[in-house]
Amino acid sequence: MSPRPKTLAPDGSNLQQAIKETAWQQIAEFGASALSLRAIARTLNITAPAIYNYYPSRDELVTTLINDAYTMLGDTQRAALELAPQGDLSGQFRSLGLAYRAWAVNYPQRYQLIFGTPLPGYYAPQDETVPAAQWALQPLISVLATLEAAGRLRMDRSAPLTPELQSMLEAWQAFGAGAPIEVLYHALVVWSRVHGLVMLEIGGQMPSFIQDGGELFRRELENIQRQYLG
Repeated sequence: MSPRPKTLAPDGSNLQQAIKETAWQQIAEFGASALSLRAIARTLNITAPAIYNYYPSRDELVTTLINDAYTMLGDTQRAALELAPQGDLSGQFRSLGLAYRAWAVNYPQRYQLIFGTPLPGYYAPQDETVPAAQWALQPLISVLATLEAAGRLRMDRSAPLTPELQSMLEAWQAFGAGAPIEVLYHALVVWSRVHGLVMLEIGGQMPSFIQDGGELFRRELENIQRQYLG
């Protein structure tokens, strides 16, 4: 039997982190659907019950990985805002967009776990994953809310809200989004546009002629700014 990885302290204090790191390695190599607690235990040269002390089931490990990914993305977005000059809302918006793509390209397994094809047989506990997802999206919501308050968020050409959509957005607002419902709508639409390009890029689905997805992304980001930012 090979020796225990050096990342593990004798008292097992680093075992939880080693489990997660090994899980990400499995996902990168075999895909999220092949994630197995027993396979992780074999890789770490530990018994399966040692993992069950931290994660009694595969689904609980997946939930932890999802929350970690959302948190990491949200932290990256907040760091991007700090790089943009204070008061430069257009610069903050652009900084958020560029940081979003950079994170997805650097951590494609994490991105696809939270935004890609649902994992067969897994149902995310909403009370745990929704707040984490909110953390990731909140920086964009905050910038758009500031733009709206300054009269710089263009909404004059938007189609009227239907009662059904307004009700859904109000439910989101009541959950703690902390922004007007039109801001939430525009945050969702802006996110969907950058998400689409990122998914094509990291999934290898771009036309073969597009050799640099970043060029396409940056132009679309500028188009979004011209469309929505005054």
